[in-house]
Amino acid sequence: MTEDFDSFYSATARRVLLHVYAVCGDLGDAQDITQEAYARAWQRWSKVSAYDDPEQWVRTVAWRLAANRWRGFRRWMSARSRLGRPDVVASPSPDRVAVLAALQELPDAQRRTVVAHYLLDMSVDEIAASTGTPAGTVKARLSRARTALATLLDDSPEVPDVAVRS
Repeated sequence: MTEDFDSFYSATARRVLLHVYAVCGDLGDAQDITQEAYARAWQRWSKVSAYDDPEQWVRTVAWRLAANRWRGFRRWMSARSRLGRPDVVASPSPDRVAVLAALQELPDAQRRTVVAHYLLDMSVDEIAASTGTPAGTVKARLSRARTALATLLDDSPEVPDVAVRS
């Protein structure tokens, strides 16, 4: 059965792909649709192989899959048009960019802890319970993260250490 399907696939896949590509106009979509059509043929191979033209069955399935994608796209476009133009979103503030960049500098465990505590408003005990980490470790991570963030986000100008004479 496997060899029979393999030879069928080898003999017909290129033609089916070209057919689907002509229908939908996008090679990536055509490859996905063709793959799905052959997967469905494989699932029903004992029945499909008995048809007069199994390739026609695969092309029909592929056509229907392409049509369903097109219908889904049309529904999406229709819904988008009913919603109107999307609101213009302002670019992130320099402070937000700086905070995100500083968070990326933290070790993963500290970053996850800080985000859970400050952005998700989770208590130390909630973080400990959700991560399976002792509360003392959560507190230590928060402390280390705050210290690191203070250094990373310090924008005060460097003042040289100069002795003052009077």
